[in-house]
Amino acid sequence: MGTGPLDAVVGAFVDEVTDALLTAASGVDFLGREEATRLVSVEAYHLATAMIDADGRHTDAELESLLDAFADRPVGGDLALSTPADLRERSMLSGRAAWLGTNSEMFSILVGSDERTGGALARRYYDRALDVAHVVVSLDAVPAQAELEAISTLRNRMITAVRGAEQQPGRTGAAPGTAAAAVATAAAPAEEDPGPEPLEDLLAELDELVGLTAVKHRVHLVADFLRVQQLRAERDLPRMETSYHLVFTGNPGTGKTTVARLLARIYRTLGVLERGHLVEVDRSGLVAGFVGQTAPLVTARFDEADQGMLFIDEAYTLARGNENDFGREAIDQVVKLMEDRRDRVVLVVAGYSGEMATFLDANPGLRSRFPTVIDFPDYSTDELVEIVVRLGERQRYELDDGAVTRLRELLDAAPRTQGFGNARLGRNLFEAAVANHASRVIRTGSDPTTDELTTLVAEDLPTDSEELP
Repeated sequence: MGTGPLDAVVGAFVDEVTDALLTAASGVDFLGREEATRLVSVEAYHLATAMIDADGRHTDAELESLLDAFADRPVGGDLALSTPADLRERSMLSGRAAWLGTNSEMFSILVGSDERTGGALARRYYDRALDVAHVVVSLDAVPAQAELEAISTLRNRMITAVRGAEQQPGRTGAAPGTAAAAVATAAAPAEEDPGPEPLEDLLAELDELVGLTAVKHRVHLVADFLRVQQLRAERDLPRMETSYHLVFTGNPGTGKTTVARLLARIYRTLGVLERGHLVEVDRSGLVAGFVGQTAPLVTARFDEADQGMLFIDEAYTLARGNENDFGREAIDQVVKLMEDRRDRVVLVVAGYSGEMATFLDANPGLRSRFPTVIDFPDYSTDELVEIVVRLGERQRYELDDGAVTRLRELLDAAPRTQGFGNARLGRNLFEAAVANHASRVIRTGSDPTTDELTTLVAEDLPTDSEELP
Protein backbone atom coordinates (compact mmCIF):
# COMPACT_ATOMS: atom_id res chain seq x y z
CA MET A 1 0.00 0.00 0.00
CA GLY A 2 1.00 3.62 -0.39
CA THR A 3 2.26 6.08 2.16
CA GLY A 4 0.71 9.39 1.10
CA PRO A 5 -2.16 11.41 2.58
CA LEU A 6 -4.71 10.13 0.06
CA ASP A 7 -3.80 6.53 0.82
CA ALA A 8 -4.42 7.15 4.53
CA VAL A 9 -7.98 8.48 4.10
CA VAL A 10 -8.77 5.89 1.41
CA GLY A 11 -7.67 3.20 3.86
CA ALA A 12 -9.99 4.58 6.54
CA PHE A 13 -12.83 4.75 4.01
CA VAL A 14 -12.30 1.13 2.93
CA ASP A 15 -12.07 -0.18 6.50
CA GLU A 16 -15.11 1.64 7.89
CA VAL A 17 -17.39 1.35 4.88
CA THR A 18 -16.56 -2.36 4.48
CA ASP A 19 -17.71 -2.92 8.06
CA ALA A 20 -20.83 -0.84 7.39
CA LEU A 21 -21.63 -2.75 4.19
CA LEU A 22 -21.24 -6.11 5.90
CA THR A 23 -23.55 -4.93 8.68
CA ALA A 24 -26.15 -3.76 6.16
CA ALA A 25 -25.87 -7.04 4.23
CA SER A 26 -25.94 -9.26 7.31
CA GLY A 27 -27.38 -12.63 6.32
CA VAL A 28 -26.34 -12.40 2.67
CA ASP A 29 -24.21 -15.52 2.27
CA PHE A 30 -22.37 -14.59 -0.90
CA LEU A 31 -20.92 -11.33 0.48
CA GLY A 32 -17.81 -12.09 2.47
CA ARG A 33 -15.22 -9.61 3.74
CA GLU A 34 -12.91 -10.06 0.75
CA GLU A 35 -15.66 -9.28 -1.77
CA ALA A 36 -16.97 -6.40 0.36
CA THR A 37 -13.48 -4.92 0.56
CA ARG A 38 -13.15 -5.12 -3.22
CA LEU A 39 -16.49 -3.38 -3.76
CA VAL A 40 -15.67 -0.62 -1.28
CA SER A 41 -12.20 -0.12 -2.80
CA VAL A 42 -13.82 0.40 -6.20
CA GLU A 43 -16.24 2.87 -4.55
CA ALA A 44 -13.32 4.81 -3.08
CA TYR A 45 -11.63 4.85 -6.50
CA HIS A 46 -14.78 6.26 -8.13
CA LEU A 47 -14.94 8.97 -5.44
CA ALA A 48 -11.26 9.93 -5.68
CA THR A 49 -11.18 10.03 -9.49
CA ALA A 50 -14.42 12.03 -9.61
CA MET A 51 -12.94 14.64 -7.28
CA ILE A 52 -9.71 14.78 -9.30
CA ASP A 53 -11.75 15.28 -12.48
CA ALA A 54 -13.93 18.00 -10.90
CA ASP A 55 -11.71 20.81 -12.23
CA GLY A 56 -10.43 18.91 -15.27
CA ARG A 57 -6.79 19.66 -14.47
CA HIS A 58 -5.52 16.16 -13.52
CA THR A 59 -2.26 17.48 -12.08
CA ASP A 60 0.80 15.31 -11.44
CA ALA A 61 0.32 15.70 -7.67
CA GLU A 62 -3.24 14.38 -7.93
CA LEU A 63 -2.40 11.48 -10.26
CA GLU A 64 0.69 10.43 -8.29
CA SER A 65 -1.39 10.34 -5.10
CA LEU A 66 -4.08 8.35 -6.90
CA LEU A 67 -1.54 5.74 -8.00
CA ASP A 68 -0.01 5.68 -4.51
CA ALA A 69 -3.41 4.98 -2.97
CA PHE A 70 -4.85 2.49 -5.48
CA ALA A 71 -2.01 0.70 -7.31
CA ASP A 72 -2.15 -2.18 -4.80
CA ARG A 73 -5.90 -2.15 -4.23
CA PRO A 74 -8.36 -4.38 -6.12
CA VAL A 75 -9.96 -1.73 -8.33
CA GLY A 76 -9.26 -3.17 -11.78
CA GLY A 77 -6.95 -1.84 -14.45
CA ASP A 78 -3.16 -1.99 -14.45
CA LEU A 79 -2.38 0.89 -12.12
CA ALA A 80 0.70 -0.70 -10.57
CA LEU A 81 2.88 0.00 -13.62
CA SER A 82 1.20 3.26 -14.67
CA THR A 83 2.46 6.83 -14.54
CA PRO A 84 0.52 10.10 -14.53
CA ALA A 85 1.31 10.41 -18.25
CA ASP A 86 -0.20 6.97 -18.87
CA LEU A 87 -3.42 7.94 -17.10
CA ARG A 88 -3.71 11.11 -19.19
CA GLU A 89 -2.93 9.32 -22.45
CA ARG A 90 -5.61 6.72 -21.77
CA SER A 91 -8.06 9.45 -20.66
CA MET A 92 -8.80 7.31 -17.63
CA LEU A 93 -10.24 10.20 -15.62
CA SER A 94 -12.19 12.00 -18.30
CA GLY A 95 -15.87 12.30 -17.40
CA ARG A 96 -15.38 10.88 -13.91
CA ALA A 97 -16.81 14.00 -12.24
CA ALA A 98 -20.31 12.94 -13.30
CA TRP A 99 -20.17 10.28 -10.57
CA LEU A 100 -20.67 13.03 -7.98
CA GLY A 101 -24.11 13.91 -9.31
CA THR A 102 -26.13 11.01 -7.88
CA ASN A 103 -26.07 8.72 -4.86
CA SER A 104 -24.17 5.52 -5.54
CA GLU A 105 -25.83 2.14 -5.14
CA MET A 106 -23.62 1.36 -2.14
CA PHE A 107 -24.50 4.58 -0.32
CA SER A 108 -28.18 3.98 -1.06
CA ILE A 109 -27.93 0.49 0.46
CA LEU A 110 -26.52 1.97 3.67
CA VAL A 111 -29.23 4.65 3.76
CA GLY A 112 -31.92 1.99 3.29
CA SER A 113 -30.46 -0.08 6.12
CA ASP A 114 -30.49 2.95 8.43
CA GLU A 115 -34.13 3.64 7.57
CA ARG A 116 -35.08 0.08 8.55
CA THR A 117 -32.90 -0.40 11.61
CA GLY A 118 -32.24 3.06 13.04
CA GLY A 119 -28.50 2.66 12.49
CA ALA A 120 -25.91 5.18 11.34
CA LEU A 121 -24.08 3.30 8.58
CA ALA A 122 -24.62 6.01 5.95
CA ARG A 123 -23.25 8.61 8.36
CA ARG A 124 -19.96 6.66 8.52
CA TYR A 125 -19.79 6.59 4.71
CA TYR A 126 -20.56 10.33 4.64
CA ASP A 127 -17.79 11.24 7.11
CA ARG A 128 -15.08 9.18 5.41
CA ALA A 129 -16.13 10.25 1.89
CA LEU A 130 -15.74 13.92 2.80
CA ASP A 131 -12.29 13.13 4.22
CA VAL A 132 -11.30 11.70 0.82
CA ALA A 133 -12.78 14.68 -1.03
CA HIS A 134 -11.01 17.24 1.13
CA VAL A 135 -7.64 15.51 0.81
CA VAL A 136 -7.93 15.35 -2.98
CA VAL A 137 -8.57 19.10 -3.11
CA SER A 138 -5.64 19.74 -0.75
CA LEU A 139 -3.20 18.11 -3.19
CA ASP A 140 -3.02 21.22 -5.38
CA ALA A 141 -1.39 24.38 -4.06
CA VAL A 142 -4.42 26.45 -5.10
CA PRO A 143 -7.84 24.73 -4.86
CA ALA A 144 -9.99 25.44 -7.91
CA GLN A 145 -13.46 26.87 -7.48
CA ALA A 146 -14.82 23.82 -9.32
CA GLU A 147 -13.29 21.53 -6.69
CA LEU A 148 -14.90 23.45 -3.83
CA GLU A 149 -18.20 23.35 -5.71
CA ALA A 150 -17.78 19.58 -6.09
CA ILE A 151 -17.35 19.11 -2.33
CA SER A 152 -20.46 21.20 -1.76
CA THR A 153 -22.43 19.07 -4.24
CA LEU A 154 -21.20 15.86 -2.66
CA ARG A 155 -21.96 17.02 0.88
CA ASN A 156 -25.44 18.33 0.10
CA ARG A 157 -26.42 15.21 -1.80
CA MET A 158 -25.31 12.83 0.94
CA ILE A 159 -26.43 14.79 3.99
CA THR A 160 -29.97 15.07 2.59
CA ALA A 161 -30.17 11.29 2.42
CA VAL A 162 -28.51 10.78 5.82
CA ARG A 163 -30.85 13.17 7.58
CA GLY A 164 -33.85 11.63 5.85
CA ALA A 165 -32.87 8.22 7.22
CA GLU A 166 -32.23 9.60 10.71
CA GLN A 167 -35.66 11.25 10.80
CA GLN A 168 -37.65 8.18 9.82
CA PRO A 169 -40.76 7.52 11.98
CA GLY A 170 -40.22 4.84 14.59
CA ARG A 171 -36.61 5.64 15.41
CA THR A 172 -36.33 5.69 19.18
CA GLY A 173 -33.62 8.33 19.46
CA ALA A 174 -30.59 9.78 17.85
CA ALA A 175 -28.68 7.37 15.65
CA PRO A 176 -25.60 5.81 17.25
CA GLY A 177 -22.45 7.60 16.21
CA THR A 178 -24.12 10.94 15.48
CA ALA A 179 -23.42 14.15 17.34
CA ALA A 180 -26.98 14.09 18.67
CA ALA A 181 -26.42 10.64 20.14
CA ALA A 182 -23.22 11.77 21.82
CA VAL A 183 -25.11 14.61 23.48
CA ALA A 184 -28.00 12.39 24.49
CA THR A 185 -25.80 9.74 26.11
CA ALA A 186 -23.24 11.99 27.79
CA ALA A 187 -22.98 11.03 31.43
CA ALA A 188 -21.26 14.16 32.66
CA PRO A 189 -22.69 17.67 32.50
CA ALA A 190 -21.39 19.84 29.68
CA GLU A 191 -18.36 21.94 30.46
CA GLU A 192 -18.53 25.69 30.11
CA ASP A 193 -16.34 25.45 27.01
CA PRO A 194 -16.96 22.14 25.19
CA GLY A 195 -14.30 22.90 22.60
CA PRO A 196 -14.51 23.02 18.80
CA GLU A 197 -17.67 21.53 17.31
CA PRO A 198 -17.78 19.09 14.36
CA LEU A 199 -17.73 21.02 11.09
CA GLU A 200 -20.58 19.00 9.62
CA ASP A 201 -22.81 19.80 12.61
CA LEU A 202 -22.16 23.52 12.18
CA LEU A 203 -22.89 23.37 8.46
CA ALA A 204 -26.06 21.41 9.19
CA GLU A 205 -27.13 24.15 11.60
CA LEU A 206 -26.50 26.68 8.84
CA ASP A 207 -28.52 24.66 6.34
CA GLU A 208 -31.50 24.56 8.69
CA LEU A 209 -31.91 28.35 8.53
CA VAL A 210 -34.85 29.53 6.44
CA GLY A 211 -33.92 30.72 2.93
CA LEU A 212 -30.46 32.24 2.35
CA THR A 213 -29.62 29.70 -0.35
CA ALA A 214 -26.86 31.78 -1.95
CA VAL A 215 -25.44 32.76 1.46
CA LYS A 216 -25.28 29.13 2.57
CA HIS A 217 -23.50 28.22 -0.64
CA ARG A 218 -20.86 30.91 -0.11
CA VAL A 219 -20.30 29.86 3.51
CA HIS A 220 -19.92 26.22 2.43
CA LEU A 221 -17.26 27.28 -0.07
CA VAL A 222 -15.41 29.30 2.57
CA ALA A 223 -15.54 26.37 5.00
CA ASP A 224 -14.33 23.88 2.40
CA PHE A 225 -11.47 26.15 1.35
CA LEU A 226 -10.34 26.55 4.96
CA ARG A 227 -10.62 22.80 5.62
CA VAL A 228 -8.41 22.09 2.63
CA GLN A 229 -5.86 24.66 3.83
CA GLN A 230 -5.96 23.02 7.27
CA LEU A 231 -5.20 19.63 5.72
CA ARG A 232 -2.30 21.09 3.75
CA ALA A 233 -0.84 22.63 6.90
CA GLU A 234 -1.08 19.28 8.70
CA ARG A 235 1.08 17.78 5.94
CA ASP A 236 3.62 20.63 5.92
CA LEU A 237 2.38 21.79 2.52
CA PRO A 238 2.32 25.53 1.78
CA ARG A 239 -0.93 27.33 2.58
CA MET A 240 -2.38 30.19 0.57
CA GLU A 241 -2.13 33.52 2.31
CA THR A 242 -5.71 34.70 2.65
CA SER A 243 -7.76 37.24 4.55
CA TYR A 244 -10.56 35.88 6.68
CA HIS A 245 -12.34 39.24 7.01
CA LEU A 246 -15.78 39.55 5.41
CA VAL A 247 -18.31 42.12 4.26
CA PHE A 248 -22.00 41.29 4.74
CA THR A 249 -24.43 43.42 2.74
CA GLY A 250 -28.22 43.57 2.85
CA ASN A 251 -31.25 44.91 4.66
CA PRO A 252 -31.82 44.46 8.40
CA GLY A 253 -33.24 41.16 9.61
CA THR A 254 -31.73 39.00 6.87
CA GLY A 255 -29.70 36.76 9.18
CA LYS A 256 -26.32 38.51 9.02
CA THR A 257 -25.61 38.29 12.75
CA THR A 258 -26.85 34.69 12.96
CA VAL A 259 -24.57 33.62 10.11
CA ALA A 260 -21.65 35.54 11.64
CA ARG A 261 -22.04 33.60 14.90
CA LEU A 262 -21.98 30.33 13.00
CA LEU A 263 -18.95 31.43 10.99
CA ALA A 264 -17.07 32.30 14.16
CA ARG A 265 -17.68 28.76 15.43
CA ILE A 266 -16.66 27.32 12.04
CA TYR A 267 -13.44 29.36 12.13
CA ARG A 268 -12.73 27.92 15.56
CA THR A 269 -13.28 24.35 14.38
CA LEU A 270 -10.95 24.93 11.44
CA GLY A 271 -8.20 26.39 13.61
CA VAL A 272 -8.45 29.99 12.42
CA LEU A 273 -9.54 31.18 15.88
CA GLU A 274 -8.96 29.72 19.34
CA ARG A 275 -12.21 30.88 20.96
CA GLY A 276 -14.68 31.53 18.15
CA HIS A 277 -16.92 33.92 20.08
CA LEU A 278 -18.68 36.90 18.53
CA VAL A 279 -18.52 40.48 19.79
CA GLU A 280 -21.20 42.65 18.19
CA VAL A 281 -20.80 46.42 18.12
CA ASP A 282 -22.00 49.48 16.19
CA ARG A 283 -20.84 53.09 15.87
CA SER A 284 -21.86 53.93 19.43
CA GLY A 285 -19.47 51.29 20.75
CA LEU A 286 -16.52 52.54 18.71
CA VAL A 287 -16.75 56.31 18.51
CA ALA A 288 -16.22 58.56 21.53
CA GLY A 289 -17.25 62.19 21.91
CA PHE A 290 -13.88 63.74 22.65
CA VAL A 291 -10.46 63.90 21.02
CA GLY A 292 -8.17 60.98 21.89
CA GLN A 293 -10.91 58.66 23.21
CA THR A 294 -11.96 56.85 20.02
CA ALA A 295 -8.78 54.85 19.33
CA PRO A 296 -8.71 53.33 22.87
CA LEU A 297 -12.41 52.50 22.50
CA VAL A 298 -11.78 50.62 19.24
CA THR A 299 -8.82 48.84 20.82
CA ALA A 300 -11.02 47.74 23.73
CA ARG A 301 -13.50 46.15 21.29
CA PHE A 302 -10.66 44.28 19.57
CA ASP A 303 -9.48 43.14 23.01
CA GLU A 304 -12.94 41.73 23.74
CA ALA A 305 -12.94 39.91 20.41
CA ASP A 306 -9.43 38.47 20.84
CA GLN A 307 -9.26 35.00 19.19
CA GLY A 308 -12.83 35.50 18.03
CA MET A 309 -14.90 37.58 15.64
CA LEU A 310 -15.71 41.29 15.82
CA PHE A 311 -18.98 42.14 14.05
CA ILE A 312 -19.49 45.85 13.24
CA ASP A 313 -23.12 46.44 12.30
CA GLU A 314 -24.03 49.45 10.17
CA ALA A 315 -20.29 49.98 9.66
CA TYR A 316 -20.98 52.59 6.96
CA THR A 317 -22.03 55.06 9.69
CA LEU A 318 -18.36 55.35 10.64
CA ALA A 319 -17.67 57.01 7.27
CA ARG A 320 -20.37 59.65 7.61
CA GLY A 321 -19.66 63.24 8.53
CA ASN A 322 -16.75 65.51 7.64
CA GLU A 323 -13.06 64.76 7.99
CA ASN A 324 -13.11 65.96 11.59
CA ASP A 325 -15.73 63.37 12.55
CA PHE A 326 -14.40 60.84 15.07
CA GLY A 327 -15.80 58.03 12.92
CA ARG A 328 -12.87 58.51 10.58
CA GLU A 329 -10.51 58.09 13.52
CA ALA A 330 -12.31 54.83 14.35
CA ILE A 331 -11.83 53.58 10.78
CA ASP A 332 -8.11 54.39 10.87
CA GLN A 333 -7.72 52.50 14.14
CA VAL A 334 -9.72 49.54 12.77
CA VAL A 335 -7.36 49.32 9.78
CA LYS A 336 -4.31 49.44 12.06
CA LEU A 337 -5.62 46.71 14.36
CA MET A 338 -6.69 44.53 11.43
CA GLU A 339 -3.03 44.42 10.49
CA ASP A 340 -1.58 44.19 13.99
CA ARG A 341 -3.98 41.41 15.03
CA ARG A 342 -4.61 39.69 11.70
CA ASP A 343 -4.01 36.28 13.27
CA ARG A 344 -6.12 36.96 16.37
CA VAL A 345 -9.34 38.72 15.31
CA VAL A 346 -11.60 38.18 12.30
CA LEU A 347 -13.58 41.28 11.36
CA VAL A 348 -17.02 41.23 9.74
CA VAL A 349 -18.53 44.56 8.70
CA ALA A 350 -22.20 44.76 7.76
CA GLY A 351 -24.68 47.20 6.29
CA TYR A 352 -26.63 48.28 3.22
CA SER A 353 -24.95 47.44 -0.10
CA GLY A 354 -24.48 50.98 -1.42
CA GLU A 355 -23.35 52.46 1.86
CA MET A 356 -20.85 49.66 2.44
CA ALA A 357 -19.13 50.54 -0.85
CA THR A 358 -18.66 54.07 0.52
CA PHE A 359 -17.30 52.66 3.77
CA LEU A 360 -14.70 50.53 1.97
CA ASP A 361 -13.48 53.62 0.10
CA ALA A 362 -13.10 55.64 3.33
CA ASN A 363 -9.54 54.38 3.93
CA PRO A 364 -7.01 53.18 1.31
CA GLY A 365 -6.28 50.04 3.34
CA LEU A 366 -9.85 48.85 3.83
CA ARG A 367 -11.00 47.38 0.53
CA SER A 368 -7.91 45.19 0.04
CA ARG A 369 -8.46 43.61 3.45
CA PHE A 370 -11.98 42.42 2.61
CA PRO A 371 -11.69 40.03 -0.36
CA THR A 372 -15.07 38.40 0.25
CA VAL A 373 -18.46 40.13 0.09
CA ILE A 374 -21.57 38.08 0.89
CA ASP A 375 -24.92 39.62 -0.02
CA PHE A 376 -27.97 38.74 2.07
CA PRO A 377 -31.14 39.09 -0.05
CA ASP A 378 -34.55 40.01 1.35
CA TYR A 379 -36.71 37.08 2.41
CA SER A 380 -39.67 36.18 0.23
CA THR A 381 -43.17 36.24 1.73
CA ASP A 382 -43.18 32.42 1.90
CA GLU A 383 -39.88 32.45 3.79
CA LEU A 384 -41.08 35.10 6.23
CA VAL A 385 -44.27 33.11 6.88
CA GLU A 386 -42.11 30.07 7.64
CA ILE A 387 -39.98 32.15 10.03
CA VAL A 388 -43.08 33.36 11.90
CA VAL A 389 -44.57 29.85 12.03
CA ARG A 390 -41.30 28.48 13.45
CA LEU A 391 -41.21 31.29 15.98
CA GLY A 392 -44.75 30.39 17.02
CA GLU A 393 -43.89 26.73 17.37
CA ARG A 394 -41.06 27.56 19.75
CA GLN A 395 -43.48 29.59 21.88
CA ARG A 396 -46.34 27.05 21.64
CA TYR A 397 -48.51 29.21 19.38
CA GLU A 398 -50.15 28.04 16.15
CA LEU A 399 -51.43 30.29 13.38
CA ASP A 400 -54.71 29.06 11.91
CA ASP A 401 -55.37 29.35 8.16
CA GLY A 402 -56.97 32.76 8.56
CA ALA A 403 -54.00 34.09 10.51
CA VAL A 404 -51.57 32.81 7.89
CA THR A 405 -53.59 34.46 5.14
CA ARG A 406 -53.66 37.75 7.04
CA LEU A 407 -49.92 37.50 7.72
CA ARG A 408 -49.24 37.06 4.00
CA GLU A 409 -51.33 40.11 3.18
CA LEU A 410 -49.39 42.25 5.64
CA LEU A 411 -46.04 41.01 4.37
CA ASP A 412 -46.98 41.50 0.72
CA ALA A 413 -48.14 45.05 1.47
CA ALA A 414 -44.88 46.07 3.16
CA PRO A 415 -42.64 48.07 0.76
CA ARG A 416 -39.56 46.04 -0.22
CA THR A 417 -37.25 49.05 -0.22
CA GLN A 418 -33.96 49.72 1.58
CA GLY A 419 -34.66 49.29 5.26
CA PHE A 420 -37.28 46.55 4.82
CA GLY A 421 -37.30 44.75 8.16
CA ASN A 422 -37.41 41.13 6.94
CA ALA A 423 -37.30 38.76 9.94
CA ARG A 424 -37.55 41.70 12.34
CA LEU A 425 -40.85 42.67 10.71
CA GLY A 426 -42.02 39.07 11.02
CA ARG A 427 -41.10 38.98 14.70
CA ASN A 428 -42.84 42.31 15.34
CA LEU A 429 -46.01 41.05 13.66
CA PHE A 430 -45.88 37.87 15.72
CA GLU A 431 -45.38 39.74 18.99
CA ALA A 432 -48.24 42.11 18.15
CA ALA A 433 -50.47 39.12 17.39
CA VAL A 434 -49.58 37.52 20.74
CA ALA A 435 -50.46 40.74 22.61
CA ASN A 436 -53.77 41.08 20.76
CA HIS A 437 -54.51 37.38 21.36
CA ALA A 438 -54.02 37.85 25.10
CA SER A 439 -56.52 40.72 25.19
CA ARG A 440 -59.02 38.75 23.11
CA VAL A 441 -58.81 35.67 25.33
CA ILE A 442 -59.17 37.68 28.54
CA ARG A 443 -62.22 39.52 27.18
CA THR A 444 -64.13 36.27 26.80
CA GLY A 445 -64.43 36.10 30.58
CA SER A 446 -64.37 32.31 30.58
CA ASP A 447 -61.80 29.66 31.39
CA PRO A 448 -59.94 29.28 28.05
CA THR A 449 -59.12 25.89 26.60
CA THR A 450 -55.61 24.89 25.59
CA ASP A 451 -56.52 25.43 21.94
CA GLU A 452 -57.78 28.94 22.72
CA LEU A 453 -54.56 29.73 24.59
CA THR A 454 -52.34 28.55 21.73
CA THR A 455 -54.19 29.50 18.53
CA LEU A 456 -53.66 32.83 16.78
CA VAL A 457 -56.45 33.94 14.42
CA ALA A 458 -56.68 36.63 11.75
CA GLU A 459 -58.11 39.27 14.06
CA ASP A 460 -55.06 38.95 16.35
CA LEU A 461 -52.79 40.35 13.66
CA PRO A 462 -52.54 44.12 13.14
CA THR A 463 -54.63 45.67 10.39
CA ASP A 464 -51.56 47.42 9.01
CA SER A 465 -47.85 46.78 9.55
CA GLU A 466 -47.36 50.55 9.82
CA GLU A 467 -49.17 50.35 13.18
CA LEU A 468 -46.25 48.45 14.70
CA PRO A 469 -44.14 50.35 17.23
